[in-house]
Amino acid sequence: MDLGTANKEAVIRALNKILELELAGVVRYTHYSLMVFGYNRIPIVSWLRAQATESLAHAQAAGEWITTFDEHPSLAVGPLLESHKHDIGTILRESLEAEQEGLKAYRELLALVDGKSVALEEYAREMVLAEEQHASDVVKMLRQPGK
Repeated sequence: MDLGTANKEAVIRALNKILELELAGVVRYTHYSLMVFGYNRIPIVSWLRAQATESLAHAQAAGEWITTFDEHPSLAVGPLLESHKHDIGTILRESLEAEQEGLKAYRELLALVDGKSVALEEYAREMVLAEEQHASDVVKMLRQPGK
């Protein structure tokens, strides 16, 4: 797959950023799942742990792309917000912020590979779709019933 030298470097940077953000998601969602208490704990913990598992799969996919180009995946983990506020509303708002950051990173990747690699375009589009759906789910969970 030939992306050109300058574009390849930008694509690898973008993929490493995605890898780091997704690894941060694994940590964040796992942490959140440990901090949920109250009547709705079981379904919320299940949802958060599913998000952690999905973030790990997304990180692994980004890492596979990096190694496809014979490059080295980052060992860094993206930024982790710790507000020490663990009510469900705060957890969901922090999750939405992280989903939006991930969506931005995938859109940046898509812009870099648009017209240069069908496979990477499809990967980026699938991930944009997944992140948009996650953000939509979180917005719906934050919405008050009846509104």
